Amino acid sequence: MTAGTKSLRRWSWVHKWSSIVCTVFMLMLCITGLPLIFHDEIDDLLHESVKATDVPAGTPMADLDRIVASGLAPFPGQVPHFLIWDRDDPNAMLLSIGKTIDANPVDNRIVRVDAHTGSYLDSPDVTGRFTYIMLKLHTDMFAGLPGKLFLGLMGILFCTAIISGIVVYAPSMRKLKFGSYRSDRPRIVRWLDVHNLAGILLVVWTLVVGFTGVINTWADLVLKMWQYGQLAEMTMQYRDRPPPAHLTSVQNASDVASRAVPGMTPSFIAFPGTIFSSKSHYTVFLRGNTPVTSRLLKPALIDAETGKLTDTRDMPWYVTALFLSQPLHFGDYGGMPLKIIWAVLDVLTIVVLWTGLYLWLRRRKTSSAVAPAAARASRVEQPAVTT
Repeated sequence: MTAGTKSLRRWSWVHKWSSIVCTVFMLMLCITGLPLIFHDEIDDLLHESVKATDVPAGTPMADLDRIVASGLAPFPGQVPHFLIWDRDDPNAMLLSIGKTIDANPVDNRIVRVDAHTGSYLDSPDVTGRFTYIMLKLHTDMFAGLPGKLFLGLMGILFCTAIISGIVVYAPSMRKLKFGSYRSDRPRIVRWLDVHNLAGILLVVWTLVVGFTGVINTWADLVLKMWQYGQLAEMTMQYRDRPPPAHLTSVQNASDVASRAVPGMTPSFIAFPGTIFSSKSHYTVFLRGNTPVTSRLLKPALIDAETGKLTDTRDMPWYVTALFLSQPLHFGDYGGMPLKIIWAVLDVLTIVVLWTGLYLWLRRRKTSSAVAPAAARASRVEQPAVTT
């Protein structure tokens, strides 16, 4: 056996077992990811929400302090954690509120407020929605961080299966034309042709989506690294400072940050005492105005007592990588045409995964049927032993 043959067998073994381990989970991710591509359209179809006032472009926004007050009014005793510019609806603002400032933000209530009139809209409970269930299955299988890390491992195996599939594809197709479909051969051969062709055509997309999906599973860890790294460094000199007795205006914090970072606009504001700020600062996260830079955030720390800028920095590379991976994974940065393309590619990936699973199950069934027959044949062919 030549060295090349040994190497090909090793790659075939890697492709086989990395695929077997991850295929069921990848099928689940592709199936749950398909409706998530159109989550906005599905939510609009299945759920009614109070519409924000439709105003001409360029209409000034309501004062942010008024927006916060309107969002808190129906929920006495609650405190604001984050004020968010709704990316999907520019006429609405989102306010994330909790029972206390140090409550887990995962349990927060999300309140919608009209961005131009400052009036309360609604506070829908999304936990029972179809898209929410699909999102939880897709991101962590309702298992929190362990679920995310497990799916990240499956994503690594998926990328390994793709790369090893590329290596074994060329030698296996040496005697065939590219895209061959042997319609006159048995079903298992036809399924193999479909699997090989779809797999090699999708190789770039599946690698991109698989790799960005792995990065997204590390989101909690990446944000913790930033929180205990750059954010801790930016707020170190204020860590022994008592919380301010009176908070300065939220609108003022937003205006100061916008002037400090020209060409960027606020994306969301973390209130003092929350996980993305210090106990004595607002953190205003600003974003750019292009399809790419709108996904990147730059934090600006505003003293919550004096209203003055204390620091602003570009995010570290690992946070930037996370932010860039999210739109690439979900395909939600190019409008409906890109969503349709992403959906078609997702369906084709399901075909690749299903045909791969079928081929493995069929070969295993064949092997289990052949083995007893071979054993019986062996017993028949053995000469009789006389004593």
